[in-house]
Amino acid sequence: MTIQEEKEEGLQQILIRSSVAGIDEVGKGAVFGPVFSAAVVISKKNGLILKQLGVTDSKKLSAKKRESLLPYIFSLSSDYSFGQSSVKEIDKFGIRYATELSMVRAIKKLKYKPSKLLIDGPLTLRPWKGIQKNIKSGDSKVISIAAASIIAKVMRDFLMKRLEDKYSGYLIYKNKGYGTKAHFLSLQKNGITDLHRKSFLNKLKII
Repeated sequence: MTIQEEKEEGLQQILIRSSVAGIDEVGKGAVFGPVFSAAVVISKKNGLILKQLGVTDSKKLSAKKRESLLPYIFSLSSDYSFGQSSVKEIDKFGIRYATELSMVRAIKKLKYKPSKLLIDGPLTLRPWKGIQKNIKSGDSKVISIAAASIIAKVMRDFLMKRLEDKYSGYLIYKNKGYGTKAHFLSLQKNGITDLHRKSFLNKLKII
């Protein structure tokens, strides 16, 4: 091994040991479409830059602001990825396990296995055997979780917009798959599709 290769190997080991990933999900409460999760690794310095640019909980930002922040998140993150879990998986396994699947899929797409996870909310990621910490309202407190929330939200919203053509009549482009009054009225009029979560709609006595 050359000196340069040894340096690169050493750098990789440092990155692996210090890789703390923020995790968040989007779409857990929707009645249509998959659930998305994202994982983001970011340095303290670049995290401060993103905070100054306005990165925070995706729910506190407009769609236009989220989309404008996405290129900065991509360029300033050391690593990022996203994963999803299908409607079939949600109906088969339940929303918590399906959400965990989407999170694990996101984590496994990272270049390096993170040494620690920072997870938004109170629920642990049960399939993950490594170190993890739950942070209530983490998407408002931790910049990597906030960045993950924006990635997951923007990517899922992009998918909802693409699905509008195939699933017209449900205002998916507007409600993003969530159970609004107009969405429920359209279900009563048009019936359910293969991307509606039957397990959710059964509980709501929509079907």
